[in-house]
Amino acid sequence: MASSKLVLAMCFMISAFGIAIGAKFDQEFDITWGDGRAKILNNGDLLTLSLDKISGSGFQSKNEYLFGKIDMQLKLVPGNSAGTVTAYYLSSQGATHDEIDFEFLGNLSGDPYTLHTNVFSQGKGNREQQFHLWFDPTADFHTYSITWNPQRIIFYVDGTPIREYKNSESMGVSYPKNQAMRIYSSLWNADDWATRGGLVKTDWSQAPFSASYRNFNANACISNSSSSCNSNTTTSTSNSWLNEELDNTSQERLKWVQKNYMVYNYCTDSKRFPQGFPADCLQNN
Repeated sequence: MASSKLVLAMCFMISAFGIAIGAKFDQEFDITWGDGRAKILNNGDLLTLSLDKISGSGFQSKNEYLFGKIDMQLKLVPGNSAGTVTAYYLSSQGATHDEIDFEFLGNLSGDPYTLHTNVFSQGKGNREQQFHLWFDPTADFHTYSITWNPQRIIFYVDGTPIREYKNSESMGVSYPKNQAMRIYSSLWNADDWATRGGLVKTDWSQAPFSASYRNFNANACISNSSSSCNSNTTTSTSNSWLNEELDNTSQERLKWVQKNYMVYNYCTDSKRFPQGFPADCLQNN
């Protein structure tokens, strides 16, 4: 409770509560690169990114956020997507940036996507966990969510938790809590590493590749000192993310995903860390 009051105070001092429910992409985001390959369609309800041999494309949020619950529905590149990466993440800027990542690594037709997650704090990442999904993420839209509060970061797919990263500051591990972050997304060619370590290259005969976005929701502290806090956004329901943690049912669902669909965990990679696992693995394994 004390930590949630602290976050409420921070929101009132340096930012404003904001809720963007079913927000329009033209109101909430700027297309930042791609020379026309990114498009906002359907009166702002749909955004598409495309990639060809010349360029990919990307967008970023107009607002910066300091803690919150972010939801986005994505439909990924279908067919032979090997070599492509669809990135969707929160990030601040600079050498000591913070970052919370979803990255979708393409694959050959019939082989599963790899969902890559990572958490950076003060410029340090190397906290990768990777998953396959229990559905075809190219056949329809699915919801990918991040809850970020002072105690933990939770990654969700269609409401199912796949990863929980807990604050380990008590163990001397920095945690993203002081830098406001924008939402970024891009579709780009990474065939030097994305699919089977770079062994499978992008098949440009399949281009252009396309990914689609809809139903962006943000219930978050917006870093914007010129804004005012709207009282109707400070209800217990809208602020539930401040103290969000996994109940017993959610813990069981998390264990199910990690048992059946996790394909890499930095906290079990003894070859990578022969001198011992990072300290945050004590809370996050």
